[in-house]
Order: sequence, then C-alpha cells, then structure tokens
Amino acid sequence: MSDHSAFLEEISSMLLDCDLFSHLSPAELHAAAHYFGVNKIAEDEIIFNEGDAGTFMCIVHSGNIAVFKANLNEEQVEVTRLGHGRALGEMAVLDGERRSATCQASEDSILLTLSKEALDKMLEEHPRIGARVIRAIAVSLSRRLRMAVGQLVDHII
Repeated sequence: MSDHSAFLEEISSMLLDCDLFSHLSPAELHAAAHYFGVNKIAEDEIIFNEGDAGTFMCIVHSGNIAVFKANLNEEQVEVTRLGHGRALGEMAVLDGERRSATCQASEDSILLTLSKEALDKMLEEHPRIGARVIRAIAVSLSRRLRMAVGQLVDHII
C-alpha cells in the first residue's frame, strides 16, 4: 500500500468514526476522503480568529477546541468546547462570510479539514456525495441553532 493509499485509508477511517457522516456508506466516505486533509494542532494554537476569511472547516478527530467570541468590551469569552466528532468553521465554508468566532486548541488535537475549494471540487466531481456532506453539515448547524435558541429562551424566562 502506498503512503497516499494509507493516508486515504486513515482519513476514511476517521470519517467513518464521525457521527456527522453516519448516513454515508463506507464507499461514499472513501470517495469523500480524497477531499479532506488532516492537521495536527498543538495545545494553545489558534486555528482561526473571529473575523478571518472562512476558507476551510474542521472536524475534531481527537483533542479539544475552545470557541471564543468577543463581547461588547472586545474581551474574548469562551462560549463552548468542542470534542470528538464536532465540526467548526462550517458556517463560513457554506456562506462565504467571515469567521463568527475564534477557535483555539485547548489540548493537542487532530482535525480533519475540508477547504471551500475542495468542497466545491467534490460537488463538481461527485455531486451526490458532496450534497450528502453538505446535508450533514446543515443538519449539524440546524441542531446547534435549535439548542442555542432553547438556551436563549431559558435565559429570558
């Protein structure tokens, strides 16, 4: 097995291990693996800053990512932590807007990455698989939005 094949198998395995893509078959995940990369991020390393251009998204394979948002005084406030299987940066990849938060590794982490360019290429070359990946991302965003609205209502009442 070549290094490239072994790398693709590793990415396929990581995708298979991710609940986000549980509705994709192993063959579809193997095809999608060609478009993903893997990044090792050191503890305290900034992945991206609020306001940066959104050119890629990540899925946490291992480790922990802290998400910060600037408050009215421009102080960075930690709003959540993301662990295994959680996606980050996907809004900017889908809508082309700037990053809505800063993400920083709170421990050494391994991230699967998907660039906007690679997602566009996947949609062109494998439209069905690309659409299923986008749907998985949209479902994840929808769940998070519903949870956030619920938490907001809980604070109002």
